[in-house]
Amino acid sequence: MKLERFKQKNSQKIGIIIFTIACVLLVAGVFFYTSFASFETHDEFNIIEGTVEDLGDVYFAYYIDDQLTLNAPEKGNTYVFDQANSSCTNGASVRWNYEEWGPLVTNLSTTRTKCYLRFKTGYSETILNGADPVLEDPLIAVTIAEDGTVTRADLGSEWYSYTNKEWANAIILKDESTANTYSVGDTIPESAIESYFVWIPRYRYQIFDDGNYTVLESVETAEQTIQVVFENKDTPVSSGTSVGNWLTHPAFTAFNSNGMWVGKFEPSRNGGDSDNIRNGDAIQIKPNVVSWRSIQVANAFYTSYDYKRDLESHMMKNTEWGAVAYLQHSAYGSQESVRINNNSSYITGYQANVEPTCGYTASNEECNRYCNDGTCNTAYPNSVLASTTGNISGIYDMSGGAWEYVMGVMVDQNGKPMSGRNSKYNSGFNGTFGCPTCDSDTSGLTSLTGSYDFPDSKYYDTYAYATVDEQFQRRILGDATGEMGPFASVTYLTTTRQIGSWYADSAYFVWSGNPWFFRSPRFVHGSETGVFAFGNTYGHANSTVSFRVVLTP
Repeated sequence: MKLERFKQKNSQKIGIIIFTIACVLLVAGVFFYTSFASFETHDEFNIIEGTVEDLGDVYFAYYIDDQLTLNAPEKGNTYVFDQANSSCTNGASVRWNYEEWGPLVTNLSTTRTKCYLRFKTGYSETILNGADPVLEDPLIAVTIAEDGTVTRADLGSEWYSYTNKEWANAIILKDESTANTYSVGDTIPESAIESYFVWIPRYRYQIFDDGNYTVLESVETAEQTIQVVFENKDTPVSSGTSVGNWLTHPAFTAFNSNGMWVGKFEPSRNGGDSDNIRNGDAIQIKPNVVSWRSIQVANAFYTSYDYKRDLESHMMKNTEWGAVAYLQHSAYGSQESVRINNNSSYITGYQANVEPTCGYTASNEECNRYCNDGTCNTAYPNSVLASTTGNISGIYDMSGGAWEYVMGVMVDQNGKPMSGRNSKYNSGFNGTFGCPTCDSDTSGLTSLTGSYDFPDSKYYDTYAYATVDEQFQRRILGDATGEMGPFASVTYLTTTRQIGSWYADSAYFVWSGNPWFFRSPRFVHGSETGVFAFGNTYGHANSTVSFRVVLTP
């Protein structure tokens, strides 16, 4: 009897132990098996960047708003990956691949690594209608205080407000691997930041001028609030062509994007032996540094293109400049003349202390004062009048500083994009020359071959051929050129200039001798520089001309 009771007792204990183990295994199975199945789903895009080949050694647990789930949220929902609170054991790191929508594990050096992936409901501003900022690695959402202090943003709270003219900002770190060392609310030191970007949401605008100007006439006071409605890329495209119609801005339809991240400042060069080179690794986009100039258009484009390929980086197009300009003059921007950056050393982020009252004078006249010692200007972050929002959240250097090349070029008589003026002054792209023998020391060749080919057409805007610079009707609606008319010529002291009807900004359209657009005349141009200014040039390496970087993830 005692033996039987002993057997029964132990049998019960064994049953309890087996049941307990089964429960533990079941719970563990939820973590390991379901997560492993999800892991295997993403095997095709190389999740592991390490030495372990056995994928069974890594397991995932997904949390949505702190609730354990079997899978990650579906792509296209309102949840955001909570990078700051996601982690792996054994020293491994995990990021989220937004394009393929799956986990990306790095620093994997041992077995049985567990990764905890956390998602939360992201902040979304109603008026954007789904065109909220797209954050993909290595972009980090930040807020910037009035004194320039950069703080890692809480994606679940209000970190931007276009209603209040506070545009979304993000940064890229110099050392991207240190991203997880900064938690929400932490200050990110300037020394750790490589580049700043500002989000321009996708929108349609109401056409206010059809831009069909063919000659110089006279100017008017034509500034007005540009009507803008935000929309996401799934919204049917508006295709208006005349005044009063609505047009989805072409800057967004070219990439079918929900918006674009625009360099907050003109870029500067960090490393490299020469300015006129292709070197995506040398780009930085920061305030209070000398802008990158003396670079041909082709090198500027491919430098921008190489910068962050996973984020569809490229050099700003003429229409993309227009998209920023129109948003600046909508209810969501400053709606004022953006104050000139009159730093004569081309240092980024500066603002003139006094608005210039005259245009290009070729000398440092009192009506158009510039300097590099702070006696006539103010450095970032105390230069908000030079921002597109009138506060620190906007984009800088869009008035003055250096000229900025954009990817906007005239086509030749055969409809092909032109290289430049001649063998001496050209963009570095293969193509015809508009004036092969116009300048000294030219070869007389009529085209450039054996150099860079033009990229895919989505990366540049083209304009019809002409032999004069006054045929503004060749504009693309939305590019902030022809729509800024009517146009006229004026004289400042002894210099005659062409201007438009928006803030009397400079207005020179591309023509056969100067087939490339550049924007924002440099600091010496005084009152004629601005967001709505445009000029024509050769595309060559010029010490007065910079460029700008755009990301369209």
